Amino acid sequence: MVIRRKTVTLTGQQDLWIKVQVEQGHFGNDSEYIRDLIQRDPQALARVIALRQALNAGALSANAKPLEMSGIKQAARCRFYSED
Repeated sequence: MVIRRKTVTLTGQQDLWIKVQVEQGHFGNDSEYIRDLIQRDPQALARVIALRQALNAGALSANAKPLEMSGIKQAARCRFYSED
């Protein structure tokens, strides 16, 4: 495996987040954390693609209908108050 060195510019908040992850023992150093993020990125992208495909399939199905927020809110209220 060829190792390449990269320079990455982070905001103070991003740098602090990485330091906290390392200090809490989740990773041995900053590089391990960044490599873990990169390794997990394709999996996250695959989940997003699958979700978009499912949403599109649902929208194209014969049962698709426009959302009516007032009805959704009313159904939620009924469920919430019936659980008491």
